[in-house]
Amino acid sequence: MQAAKANTAAGAAAVEQVVALIAELEANVEFTRAEAERRTDELFVAQQKYDEAVIRADQIQAQADASAAEAQAAESNAGQVAAQLYRSGGGDVGVNLFLDAGNAQATETLLSKLGSMEKMVERTSSIYDRAQEKKNTAQALSGQAEVAQAEREKLRIAAEEALVAAQEAQAAAEAALAESQAKKIELDAQLAFLKDTEAKTAAAYQEGERIKQEEERKRREEAARSGSPGGVASSGWAKPAGGRITGDFGPRSPICAGSGCSGDFHYAVDLGTGCSAPIYAANSGVVRFSGYSGTYGNYIQIDHGGGIWTGYAHIRDGGRFVGAGAWVDAGQNIASSGTTGASDGCHLHFEVYSGGGRIDPQPFMANRGVNLG
Repeated sequence: MQAAKANTAAGAAAVEQVVALIAELEANVEFTRAEAERRTDELFVAQQKYDEAVIRADQIQAQADASAAEAQAAESNAGQVAAQLYRSGGGDVGVNLFLDAGNAQATETLLSKLGSMEKMVERTSSIYDRAQEKKNTAQALSGQAEVAQAEREKLRIAAEEALVAAQEAQAAAEAALAESQAKKIELDAQLAFLKDTEAKTAAAYQEGERIKQEEERKRREEAARSGSPGGVASSGWAKPAGGRITGDFGPRSPICAGSGCSGDFHYAVDLGTGCSAPIYAANSGVVRFSGYSGTYGNYIQIDHGGGIWTGYAHIRDGGRFVGAGAWVDAGQNIASSGTTGASDGCHLHFEVYSGGGRIDPQPFMANRGVNLG
């Protein structure tokens, strides 16, 4: 460093080198952040496709079941008509006509009976045809249901893989940011020295130390908050946030923001928490994802075991208090509410997943003694 200061040309070259290193660090952070956002966008698309496949498979299965029931009823009806035809047939009509050839009234009765039987045969044939048609329809729908279920499973696996990729990308982005911040402090100090600002460097160092101490104080406060659980019901479940319900599970108009537009089906319940309000883990479990996720903004997802997950979206920047892989307790303060992503105001977008698909959180939580309203 002293040699560089003594030589103006060498000093200028050293300044340029440090500036280039800082720019390279910033570019690397931006690249990893963009990759994380791309991966989380893929996760959102994969989850949407899986949810739609679940609905489609359930609808086709319901149609197949209904068609199978109709086919069974039609076959039963055809059998009853055939039995009735057999019972009403009597003896051989042709023989009776020959024996009663001299009896006009008997002949007329037999001919009438023969006509009725012919109509009944036609009716029986028609009923059997309809029964066979319904049976064929039921078989076709059953095949479609199997295909839909196979597609649903394939999309479930794709959503799981997208989650892993998104989490890895998020971890890489956070690691790159941490490394960049650490190196940038050192490089900034070197740059200040090379520009002959020792006094300013000392002041900057002191300011940096003050900021580090302030961040450490905030971290301890957040850790203390995280250890103070909210109200947990006897079922072991807790209300994830305060505030009234401002958005129900079901169809709605898309919401658009800088990060894109939400879908036209709301797979969650919104709680009007206000800004920077505490968000609690609805139950104990392992954090599956903690990072930025497209229209969700800052997002946390927790695995509670048994195929049940919960999701918490639109968390404020700097408001995620737990990372992927961490164990959380029911009622633990895991985040702070915000309006990141496709959001029109500070609130909690609360999701419940069952078997990989999103379900209505209100009845699920109510069955566990927690009223979201």
